[in-house]
Amino acid sequence: MSERIVSRSRVIDATPEAIFSIVASPAGHARIDGSGSVRAAVSGPERLELGSKFRMDMKMGVPYRISSTVVEYEENRLIAWAHLGKHRWRFELEPVEEGTRVTHSFDWSTARVPKFIELAGYPKKHPANIERTLARLDEIVTGEGPRDEK
Repeated sequence: MSERIVSRSRVIDATPEAIFSIVASPAGHARIDGSGSVRAAVSGPERLELGSKFRMDMKMGVPYRISSTVVEYEENRLIAWAHLGKHRWRFELEPVEEGTRVTHSFDWSTARVPKFIELAGYPKKHPANIERTLARLDEIVTGEGPRDEK
C-alpha cells in the first residue's frame, strides 16, 4: 500500500450494484460529495465506464470546472477517475454479510506533482471529507437519515 493514499471504509446495508449505480453516475457526485467542492455534472455519460470522460462544476474558494477520465473500472466493484493532476479518487466495493464495504480513497501516488498535494495539505484534509462522503452515500442509497458508522 502506498504512503500516498488516504482512505476510509464504511459498511453500507445495500448491494454493490445499488451503490455502484450512484458512484458511477456523474450526476450523483454532487449529492454524495462530503467536501462541499463538487457542484454539478456539466458533461459526460449517464453512467461511467473505463475511459469515460466527464466534466464537473467545482468550487474551492472560486468556481472552476474540472475534466476527469475513468482510469480504473470493474463493474460493481471498482471505479477511479483522475484529472489533469493525475491523482485519483477511487471507490472499491466488497460484498460482506452486512451489505457492502465501501472504501473511498484519495490516491496521489500517481500525481504529476505529489509534493504540491502534500504542501497544500490535502492528505490531512481529505480523511474527514471522505468520511462525510461515505455517510452521505449511505444515507442516499439506504434512504435513511444520518446514523452511526457500522
